[in-house]
Amino acid sequence: QVQLVESGGGLVQPGGSLRLSCAASGSIFRGSMFSFYAMAWYRQAPGKQRELVAGMSSGGIINYADSVKGRFTISRDNAKNTVYLQMNSLKPEDTAVYYCNADLPGWGHNYWGQGTQVTVSS
Repeated sequence: QVQLVESGGGLVQPGGSLRLSCAASGSIFRGSMFSFYAMAWYRQAPGKQRELVAGMSSGGIINYADSVKGRFTISRDNAKNTVYLQMNSLKPEDTAVYYCNADLPGWGHNYWGQGTQVTVSS
């Protein structure tokens, strides 16, 4: 059974930091398979569409949404089957449910986590 489990969300004041983690488990991630997946973080705020926050290809190519550049950092530890999102200088507009996504390009393998709530408020 494929699982992507996010953690690290919570309530933080503006200007604060959080680190999200997404642990991948299941037979499709066995051995070194996780390293072949492109991993990404998306978010969805109430009443808005889900949007890409940050993504990292299997080759280490990284892209960020313009709204988070310079504040968020995506990283991965293939030995732990885990991807991270370090979020600094958080703003109220960063409030959303954050989702982890795993994608194996060309194979039709695309998986989502259940999401973790991030609330930025004073």
